[in-house]
Amino acid sequence: MPLNVGMKALVYHGPKDIRCDDVANPDPASTDGAVVRITHAGICGSDLHIYEGHGWAEPGFTTGHEAVGEIVETGSGVRRFRSGDRVLVSGAAACATCLPCGQGRIDLCTSGGASVFGIGLGLSGSQSEAIGVPAADRTLAAIPEGMTEEQALMLTDNLPTGWFGARRADIQPGATVAVIGLGPVGQHAVESALVQGAARVLALDPVAERRTAAAAVGAEPIEIDEHTSARVAEATGGRGVDAVIEAVGRLDAIRLALEVAGPGATISIVGVPESADLSVPAVLLQARNQTLRLSLCPVQSTWPALVPLVVSGRLHPERVITTRLTLDRGSEAYARFHDRREGILKVVLHP
Repeated sequence: MPLNVGMKALVYHGPKDIRCDDVANPDPASTDGAVVRITHAGICGSDLHIYEGHGWAEPGFTTGHEAVGEIVETGSGVRRFRSGDRVLVSGAAACATCLPCGQGRIDLCTSGGASVFGIGLGLSGSQSEAIGVPAADRTLAAIPEGMTEEQALMLTDNLPTGWFGARRADIQPGATVAVIGLGPVGQHAVESALVQGAARVLALDPVAERRTAAAAVGAEPIEIDEHTSARVAEATGGRGVDAVIEAVGRLDAIRLALEVAGPGATISIVGVPESADLSVPAVLLQARNQTLRLSLCPVQSTWPALVPLVVSGRLHPERVITTRLTLDRGSEAYARFHDRREGILKVVLHP
């Protein structure tokens, strides 16, 4: 079914001002592109950086980088997909012709680098009725039998980021791991750390409902307040944890990650930092033989591992979804998610 002329989308107008506006229909943009009609779109924690007015955001662009839907048009060069296919859309796209992109490592693209949907005037965002997708053969993935669209939505960014954050934390079998920030990415990091062999996961967040959600899958909840470091020390016999996954990006959360890490620990930061400047105690890191990593997840590279884990029931990404709203309530959705109202964890929009 073709798209109607014109469509609705969430558009950034300034700090804390996102509106549902009329925008032009997308097109495949190139022979290797496709147009996807959106059925589910997520609001990500990193979208809140834009909502709050941090960094690069200039008014006038469509927001969002998490979506699943149905292909309605493909360019002549698309080989793996056709109209009517149910697909999930990676949160970022690259050239898909160089060797790293062919392996899903779009972060290592040698032909211009990766671009994220919905963070500026480059690639339009997915909080809309439809989206144009470049390099469709690599940016899209078919939704397999046995996977729901809500599960597939979590594979567009949140679950891969939590999984990649855990992988980058060098988790060894039997390790004690701390996850700081229990939004959707942090919740996925908790499950990922356990699947990857952690014996214990300490789940740190100031919000009680989020700690309870992490405890439901086997984590040990710890409140974030002025006593957090002491609680982690007590829980680990004074040693600190073997690995930390920081899933917030706030400077105070990064500082906490450094405080709770034990000797030889790896600190994996996948929260998008709220500031371009990051001051770290380099001498202390060196003296304690610790490793600090900041990462942006190459989503496509995680799918070969994550798709079977979700389909088999080893991972349950849909459990983080708490709120479902229509696209025309996007302004309300952002405000509620930003303020953590009513125990909100993950918001899904339905165009």
